[in-house]
Amino acid sequence: MTNLMAIAVDFKKLGPWLPSFWEGTMVTIVLSFSTVLLGTFIGLFATIMQQSEKKWIRMIANAYTQIIRGTPMLLQLFLWLYGLPLFGITIPTVESFGSVYGSREFLTAVIALSVNSGAYICEIFRGGLEAIDKGQMEAGRALGLSRRQTLFSIIIPQATRVVLPGLGNEFITMIKESSIVSTIGVFDVMYVQNIVKAATYSIFEPLVLIGVIYFVLTFALTKLMKFAEKRLSVYD
Repeated sequence: MTNLMAIAVDFKKLGPWLPSFWEGTMVTIVLSFSTVLLGTFIGLFATIMQQSEKKWIRMIANAYTQIIRGTPMLLQLFLWLYGLPLFGITIPTVESFGSVYGSREFLTAVIALSVNSGAYICEIFRGGLEAIDKGQMEAGRALGLSRRQTLFSIIIPQATRVVLPGLGNEFITMIKESSIVSTIGVFDVMYVQNIVKAATYSIFEPLVLIGVIYFVLTFALTKLMKFAEKRLSVYD
């Protein structure tokens, strides 16, 4: 009890650092949104490959999802940043995006996390396609549409509404898991916490603050997704 009483908790010392926490939060949001947006295109492309009539194309798509889902995200991030440059594959800086968003570390994180997210989104889309009545494909072919035309014109639009909650959950998950980019120097909210900890010699207060930030972000997204689901259910 004496030790507990000796602990001094002072959140006032975080006041001068609030702008930095805000900037880090914006980086986290931009990183997560960019990752899920690009990951959605990657996942959709992989899903289309899985629906191909050619076996070797399906094998590539399946290998991609299995490898990405079977290895840690941190390992993939390190491979993109430190491993692939050994073979001449490097994500360049884009100075026009600014020192943070255009840095090699940030752009590499976007690519690495997007490839990771794409594998999970691919499985979300696959589940959505399986939820669509198989008679839809037969009906499209009966109308004279090719398999590809039926997939893009009939099946995927219906599946998109089915997978929307899953995509929302992936966005929420990425908000939290993107914190690993702090390990490579990306100025996200977790990286700010490390800076503040070193500058103020405080551990508890910065951790509590970023915990609140992550909770607010995920809570707001959860409410937004529930609202979107209710709006979509009106049209069912």
